[in-house]
Amino acid sequence: MYSAIVFLPLLGALTAGLLGPWIGDRAARWATTGALLLAAVLAVIACVQVVLSGPPRDIEVMRWIVSGNFEVSWALRFDTLSAVMAAMVTVVSSMIHIYSFGYMAHDKSIPRFFAYLSLFTFFMLMLVTSNNFVQMFFGWEGVGLSSYLLIGFWYDRPAANAAAIKAFLVNRVGDFGFALAIFGIFMAFNAVGFDTVFQAVPAMADKRFVFLGMDLPLITTICLLLFIGAMGKSAQLGLHTWLPDAMEGPTPVSALIHAATMVTAGVFMVVRLSPIFEYSEFALAVVAIVGASTALFAASIALVQNDIKRVIAYSTISQLGYMFFAIGVSAYSAAMFHLITHAFFKALLFLGAGAVIHAMADEQDMRKMGGIARKIPVTYALMWIGSLALAGLPPLAGFYSKDLIIESAFAAGSGVGYYAFTMGVIAAAFTAFYSWRLLMMTFHGAPRAGQEVMSQVHESPKTMTLPMMVLAVGAIVSGVALAGLFTGGDQGQFWGTSIFVAQSHTAQADSHNVALWVKVLPIVVALGGIMVAWVFYIRNPGLPGVLAARFAWLYSFLLNKWYFDELYDRIFVNPAKRLGRSLWLGGDGSLIDGVGPDGIAAATMALARRAARLQSGYIYHYAFAMLVGVAVLVTLFMFEGGAP
Repeated sequence: MYSAIVFLPLLGALTAGLLGPWIGDRAARWATTGALLLAAVLAVIACVQVVLSGPPRDIEVMRWIVSGNFEVSWALRFDTLSAVMAAMVTVVSSMIHIYSFGYMAHDKSIPRFFAYLSLFTFFMLMLVTSNNFVQMFFGWEGVGLSSYLLIGFWYDRPAANAAAIKAFLVNRVGDFGFALAIFGIFMAFNAVGFDTVFQAVPAMADKRFVFLGMDLPLITTICLLLFIGAMGKSAQLGLHTWLPDAMEGPTPVSALIHAATMVTAGVFMVVRLSPIFEYSEFALAVVAIVGASTALFAASIALVQNDIKRVIAYSTISQLGYMFFAIGVSAYSAAMFHLITHAFFKALLFLGAGAVIHAMADEQDMRKMGGIARKIPVTYALMWIGSLALAGLPPLAGFYSKDLIIESAFAAGSGVGYYAFTMGVIAAAFTAFYSWRLLMMTFHGAPRAGQEVMSQVHESPKTMTLPMMVLAVGAIVSGVALAGLFTGGDQGQFWGTSIFVAQSHTAQADSHNVALWVKVLPIVVALGGIMVAWVFYIRNPGLPGVLAARFAWLYSFLLNKWYFDELYDRIFVNPAKRLGRSLWLGGDGSLIDGVGPDGIAAATMALARRAARLQSGYIYHYAFAMLVGVAVLVTLFMFEGGAP
């Protein structure tokens, strides 16, 4: 059963990808979706079994790499952490597969699309069920490959190609850090298996090494390199620029990869490696500061974006920041709690945005929407549920998980914790504002689309609305249903050995005892954000334009995403282009080709032209040449002593 959970999506991907042209669109859809649905059922059963039975289960598939004394097995680990992730990935993926029946109904490459979706799910499952660093890296890179294929699925669109390349390259920066960390782990521990490394970490906690004349702490260096890898996959501040552009892919791709699964791989990786991170206070502080800064940074950009998918994309980056600063104060189970609840309501919001785009004839600009609530009431109601959960209002899922993270940061009692708490509260206010800004610009007010578009606005088919309803149920009940298990008094027994927290790190336990104002503040600021959005876009819709003109510099700063893309273009992209062009023209063109193939060819052609000039066509020229030849031969013969 455990192996089937992982390999059923691969079977579906191979069926649709290799046999798609022969079996047709319908069979390809059902082959992949049926495999995912079966995997989801098995994953839920496995999750229940693992939680109830206690000890983790390792299923060896085969011996993978054998080189001298170095051996790596391909094995599947099912402990509580892996089982929870596998259940979430398969359930959300299967819903998105069903949703794609309607959304991609008129696409010309349906088998290829569903094959890519299932292939991504396989690699994600391989990542979360790995029991060693090499296998995790295999899944990690496979997820990156699948993301590239899905973002650039519409390869005839230049913007999609550019977004796919950008995602691939930015992720390679993080992946390089992850690879260096794995090299360092093998050099330090002579092993790549999780259990072996985790058991040896306490003895290595104070070890140092010298690199380029610098005396560096071993564990902290490894943790920072690992976190660089996590920053790339989870789009944290500095390596975030790929995710908003990735919205060029189909909306189901945005929901699957950039809301529920791939972008949470970095969070999962750091939680999985908590036995290493817990021995580096500095690394944890870096994680908390980067996460808190990302939460505020991305939320501030989402305030002014006009593309409905980009608003949700920046919201995803912000929510990932919450998960990371929870990890930074050792509230790992709170981070996992928010990861699961976020998967439901963010996937719901992306699919809801897809339903809106579908209804509005592929329009994504919210400034060209409005007044469609009554035309698509089901989508409208579901978007309300997702937005309430995202804003963190009770009793929806986001309230339980996000507020626990904010309270844990305050309970940490450190400067880093207070910084994260402050950033988290401000980001919560921003989140509520941009969530309701999206709702009001999209569904309320006077219609801003043309009459032809408005006359065609319609509710999505059931293949799209039913998966959204399933996700809406998760967004409503997952918080109250999982709070006790994930973060309650018995959380240690629930997570078992899959999460390790040092005894001195008590922030999450202490979060239950913080002052009442700390618990109430996130709700108050969320309600305030909603009220401000109502004033701006319903009560006085001209006010945003006035403020944008009054504070044009700030509006431009946020609208242009803090100018990170422009900065990277100036520092990295343009110099790289100039260097590449000079190497192409000067090195490859002038030096290599000029001296090498082109030079030899040019010399041969010049020699041939000169030889061709000797062929004048006049007999006396040829006779004269023959006489000269005879004279030369006679002269040589005489000088060599050949004459009698």
